[in-house]
Amino acid sequence: MLKAGLTVSYEELAIICASHSGNQIHIDLITKMLEKRNIPFSALKNATDKPLGEKEKISWGDKPGTQLSQNCSGKHAGMLITCQQNGWDLDTYLEMNHPLQIAIKNEIELLAGEKVSASTFDGCGAPLFAISLTGLAKSISTLVKSNEAIYKQIVTACTKYPELVAGEGRLTTRMMRAVPGLFMKEGAEGIEVCALSDGRVIAIKIIDGSWRPVAPIIMEVFKRWGVLMPDESVKIYGGSSVIGEVIAKI
Repeated sequence: MLKAGLTVSYEELAIICASHSGNQIHIDLITKMLEKRNIPFSALKNATDKPLGEKEKISWGDKPGTQLSQNCSGKHAGMLITCQQNGWDLDTYLEMNHPLQIAIKNEIELLAGEKVSASTFDGCGAPLFAISLTGLAKSISTLVKSNEAIYKQIVTACTKYPELVAGEGRLTTRMMRAVPGLFMKEGAEGIEVCALSDGRVIAIKIIDGSWRPVAPIIMEVFKRWGVLMPDESVKIYGGSSVIGEVIAKI
């Protein structure tokens, strides 16, 4: 989107990159992004959902989910702004043959160094392009090591505003605050990428989609790399007592 001319602030870019928690700060930022560019909320075509964050979901209560509270709403706002700034049709921005989606697919293939193996649609409604886990790791390594202004802009936005990329209390936000220069992003069904500024990357896909193994894997890899990080061990309880923890066997 930036290569297509998207012009946004660092805060706006961070939430465009986000799977946000649906906190009010997230909803307010996305609302302002659209309002100040005179893009109607009706232009959003992402799914409706309750907030992703646990605390946010509890606070939301029994109210029906909305498009703004859905965790990909920042990305969809970014897509709409990109289309507006390029004079592209807003009504069809999620179609595979839309100029925006063609550009996104081309960029994924460029960074991954491989062709997309399959194309489908994400739960949020956006096109979803399959690449290998190795291709994902290569993409993120290139992103964090690059001196290209656009890539540096993305890394700066996310590392400066980790609370917008995920949300308070979530592993991604905690880790980016605790480890200097760390770029981190989670995706659906047990996907996580974790990259240091020198290009070392952990790319994780948990086959059953669960999140419990993610922190132990990162802890084990960082231990081998000699990277200090906070204790994110996952404890196993027997009643009220800790009787073990999840261990990564790598």
